[in-house]
Amino acid sequence: MFHIVLFEPEIPPNTGNIIRLCANTGMQLHLIEPLGFELDDKKLKRAGLDYHEFAAVRTYANLDEFIEKVKPARVFGLSTHGQRSLYDCEFMSEDAFVFGPETRGLPVAMREQLGVANVLRIPMRPENRSLNLSNAAAIVVYEAWRQLGFEGSR
Repeated sequence: MFHIVLFEPEIPPNTGNIIRLCANTGMQLHLIEPLGFELDDKKLKRAGLDYHEFAAVRTYANLDEFIEKVKPARVFGLSTHGQRSLYDCEFMSEDAFVFGPETRGLPVAMREQLGVANVLRIPMRPENRSLNLSNAAAIVVYEAWRQLGFEGSR
């Protein structure tokens, strides 16, 4: 399926919500260190409810380690600075979606490394800054999964 990658996540409840999202959709969650919390954080566990045991969550020292170990089909970054809409892209199984830290977003160097075609944006009103991380992840997951016909769902 798809890979959700949180680059240096900072807010435990967002990661907990995304753990729950991954458990319910069959996506894999990858966390790039440093994390802004411990994996046994009460807020993370509360937001994820009892879904932690149903989600595959792995941590990596950096994005390069993730790419080397997982070998995703393609890597897309999500950013309000992206030129290409999420909805203008055709996804395939094993694609990875990288989301930046809640307070900073994807670093410029990472966006440049991924290239303009692989930095996607979620459409929103121009006067607003950003969406909540877990909401953005849900939008991306469901669009990508929809394109695959909700493979594996009931």
